[in-house]
Amino acid sequence: MSRYVITITALLCALLLVGCSDKAAQPGAGDEHAETEGHAEEGGEHAEGEKHEGEGHADEVPSTTIPTQRAAAMGVRVEHAGQGVIADQHEVQGLLTPVEGSIAKVQARFPGPIRALRANVGDTVRAGQPLATIESNLSLATYTINAPISGVVLAREASVGAVATEGMALYEIANLGDLWVDLHIFGRDAQHIRAGNGVAITRMSDGESAETQIERILPSTATASQSTVARARIKNSDGLWRPGSAVRARITVDEQRSAITIPLTALQTAGTEDVVFVVVGEKYTQRPVRLGKRDARRVEVLAGLKPGESVVTEQSFLIKADIEKSTAEHDH
Repeated sequence: MSRYVITITALLCALLLVGCSDKAAQPGAGDEHAETEGHAEEGGEHAEGEKHEGEGHADEVPSTTIPTQRAAAMGVRVEHAGQGVIADQHEVQGLLTPVEGSIAKVQARFPGPIRALRANVGDTVRAGQPLATIESNLSLATYTINAPISGVVLAREASVGAVATEGMALYEIANLGDLWVDLHIFGRDAQHIRAGNGVAITRMSDGESAETQIERILPSTATASQSTVARARIKNSDGLWRPGSAVRARITVDEQRSAITIPLTALQTAGTEDVVFVVVGEKYTQRPVRLGKRDARRVEVLAGLKPGESVVTEQSFLIKADIEKSTAEHDH
């Protein structure tokens, strides 16, 4: 019986040795497990890296790069953000009128038939220039009437062959080198307007503007409109400011200096935000800004810009379009 026990024990030992030998003969088994774990870790790192990359694109500041020559060809202009003035302005309507003393009547001195008229409406005449010849009924001799002032013929009241009476108006001439602008101001706005206030006058015909200032506030109220009339003078250097024409005007009643201002043309919108485009070299970056007071030309920047930063002030909508195009191409 002890011999059988010894024999069974020997067989069990032999089986154990074979099992160990088979495990040792598979060197890749343990390595395969390690490799699998390694791949799992590597895959985790890779996935994590992709996640970070995706997050980076999501947070990327919208920008684009435009070569200098191309930007110039697009008409892009840049200005440094810095101190400026925001004006408190009132917008009003006005009417151009001749300056007192600049209009002259050309009249017949003696009665008689009109033999010649030498100017027409719209002609420019000089002082002393012959305008009409009349045959006097008293002397039967002709006499000449000259222009009393230099200016433009506004009206011609007679015709050749007609009989002029003594004192009859033949022409009306006006020197239109200077004109009044009568600005009509309503309600409480009149309390803020003073002589000396700056005013920008704009022609409605072509948008041309002229800078001047209010000379006086007329003492009476315009009967038809019940408005207060502020009067300013402008130079009619190009002859295109015409009496009787309506104009727009902006009267500046106060000015406030601000640390950072930019032209209104620099502003664009992105969603619900006001944005500008900051330029560094050839890179244009979209920047949200918080705005303050503004006038017809400039706006105060309360946050989002630093003094001296370069901002696109003309053709900013082209920069916006280029950024949107670049973003769309990147998303695809």
